[in-house]
Amino acid sequence: MAFIDRMKELLDQGVAVSKEFAVKAGAKAQDLGERGVMMLEIRQLESQAQKLIGRLGAETYQTFTERGEQTVSAESAPIKSLLSEIATIRESIEKREADLKSRKGQ
Repeated sequence: MAFIDRMKELLDQGVAVSKEFAVKAGAKAQDLGERGVMMLEIRQLESQAQKLIGRLGAETYQTFTERGEQTVSAESAPIKSLLSEIATIRESIEKREADLKSRKGQ
C-alpha cells in the first residue's frame, strides 16, 4: 500500500504543479497581449502625429504662397489648432510609453 500511496501523492503533486504552470502561463500570455496592444496604440498615435505635422507644413506653405503672408504665427487659428492636436497626441504617446515601461518591470 505504501507504494500506491506514494504514487498517488506524486500524481497529485504533478497535477498541482501543472495547474500552477497553466495559471502563470495564462497570466503571462495576457500580459504580453496587453503590451502588444499598447505598442500598437503607440504606433497608431505616432502615425496620427505624423499626418498632423504634414498638415502643419502644408498650412504653413499655404500661408506663405497662397495667402502671401510674410510670417506665420503659432497663434493663428489653423496653426494653433494643429499644434494643440499634436501636443495632445504627444501626451497620449508619452503616457502609453510610461505605462508600457512600468509593465516591463513587472
